[in-house]
Amino acid sequence: MALAYPVPTVPHGPGWWYEPKFDGHRTVMARTEDTVTLYARSGRVVTTHWMDLATAGMTALLRGTVLDGEAVVWRDGRIDFGAAQSRAASSLMRARQLAAQYPASYVVWDVLQHPVHGAVARRPYTERRALLLDLLADVDPPIQAAPATDDYETAEHWYRALQAQGIEGIVAKRAEGGYPFGRRGWVKVRHADTINAQVVGHTGPRHRPRNLAVVAAGENRVRLTARLTAGLAAHIGQVLADAPEAGAGRADQEIYTRLDTGLVVEVLAGSGRHGTLTVTRMR
Repeated sequence: MALAYPVPTVPHGPGWWYEPKFDGHRTVMARTEDTVTLYARSGRVVTTHWMDLATAGMTALLRGTVLDGEAVVWRDGRIDFGAAQSRAASSLMRARQLAAQYPASYVVWDVLQHPVHGAVARRPYTERRALLLDLLADVDPPIQAAPATDDYETAEHWYRALQAQGIEGIVAKRAEGGYPFGRRGWVKVRHADTINAQVVGHTGPRHRPRNLAVVAAGENRVRLTARLTAGLAAHIGQVLADAPEAGAGRADQEIYTRLDTGLVVEVLAGSGRHGTLTVTRMR
């Protein structure tokens, strides 16, 4: 998948296109001859977690279509990342229950494979955008194209005005650029950016940790994160199940269980170097 690197301000100048940055789960949707398969950013198949979207894709998309976008959940007029996280960490039965309670939407910003033109990832962004809008012209929600503009003032307005709806910020792309597979070829401006943190332990039960003990990028000390959401705790607990213990440690005046693990999580950097770290997702 293509990635984006953070910048402090929305880039300005000719050749830039802008899209709102939706706070959900990065998902590729592939419509084959017989089925629809959804992939997470890691490449893992996540179709069973988003069966409502897979069903919509079977009905709406032409065979041979591969899309890149974000699976999101709207609650009370704003995007709820916690609800999306719960879907992603749930069992098949629980995912069905959550889908009935809080249906997902699939916000699409790119087309990688076109049913007529084949592989289009190397084409310029503006060409791919036109193909995407044509593909989705008669497609109804929950599948929909992400808004996009080449007007800087509109992008600045989106950045300021849409935060209340759960929009993280702005992603900017070059008009002539191809799809940058596996590299950070786009740029992003986020209201509260994230940094990586190495997990070195936990508090609470291992199968459902309460907090994580982490070493954030650029630091050399162990800190405890804020309490994990239920869905994230369950998901991380599965990953930590087989990690070897390494005794006890102490951080932020609390005792934690040390683990030998290669797990890396994203934490909100907007909370400050000395503030509470909030885990947003696993890397």
